[in-house]
Amino acid sequence: MISTVQKHLICLFIWASLMFSAHAFIEGLYCGTENCYEVLNVARDATKGEITKAYRKLAKKWHPDMHRKQDDKDSASEMFLKIANAYEILRDEEQRNDYDYMLDNPDEYYSIYYRYYKRRVTPKVDVRLVIAVSITVISIVQYFSHWNNYTTAINYLCKDQKYRIRAMDIARSEGLLNNKKKNKTKTKEELKEEEEATVRKIIEEKMDIRGGYQKPKVTDVLWIQLVLLPYHIAMYIVWWVRWVWKFNVQHEEYGKEEQLYLIRKNLGISQSQFDMIEEHEIDDYLHKKLWIKDLFKDWKAKKEEETKSKLAESARYKMYRRYVKKGGAGQMSFGPE
Repeated sequence: MISTVQKHLICLFIWASLMFSAHAFIEGLYCGTENCYEVLNVARDATKGEITKAYRKLAKKWHPDMHRKQDDKDSASEMFLKIANAYEILRDEEQRNDYDYMLDNPDEYYSIYYRYYKRRVTPKVDVRLVIAVSITVISIVQYFSHWNNYTTAINYLCKDQKYRIRAMDIARSEGLLNNKKKNKTKTKEELKEEEEATVRKIIEEKMDIRGGYQKPKVTDVLWIQLVLLPYHIAMYIVWWVRWVWKFNVQHEEYGKEEQLYLIRKNLGISQSQFDMIEEHEIDDYLHKKLWIKDLFKDWKAKKEEETKSKLAESARYKMYRRYVKKGGAGQMSFGPE
């Protein structure tokens, strides 16, 4: 015999089961308070083909155009929208998985809402397309930015007296500015424009403007760099193996190229920064054998001492030290003492 307490427990269990089952359908989510599978009259394990077949059959039956009376049209239209909504949910694999999750976990309200709105708010765009467009935009901006920097640098060098005088000397030596017969037929403005164009061309093509003034190349943009990345990695591995074999295993002496590489590495600067160093400074580095670590450390320590001595003798630096000693920019003042 079942006791009264047991009866109450059974009733409570049945009531809780019915409550959870009812809460599995949430108003405003998916098919609302109706079951999408029941709306299409298909089993939960139905295939995508079976769902499509059921939808077409019901859509044909409940299409508003199939009914003549206005009341029938209204009810058919409402039913047709339910069928179309259920089909849109069940034909999409990801939405169907989320819907099945809701049916299996009716008590996880927050998770259900999160899955539902995440699926609708998140743009349905292929991540690969987004990445490709982003890289393309970056590459375009990068290329035109480099051209703008290069043009600005050349304009500056054309006005710089040091480069301008050298360019004029090269132009005269090559006879680009000494054609007097042609000059007689041109105005001063035309001659000035020709001179500027000649100076600019010589600075761009025949003068050493290394480092940050190099002309931009298509191969420098991000897209090309990514395409060439496997090649650069392979070349680096070959270079590294060659370096280890020649200088660590066979203990060969460094050539000039290797010496310059080690000097740049010791200085901790990029190739473009190293290219901007004057030739006589590079010759001095080579003469002092700064590719050797110990010699470089001694040289660096001496440079730092020289810098400190110069700063100690500088009146401006003394003024700055007094300013910092008193508290600097963050000092607090309470008025005259």
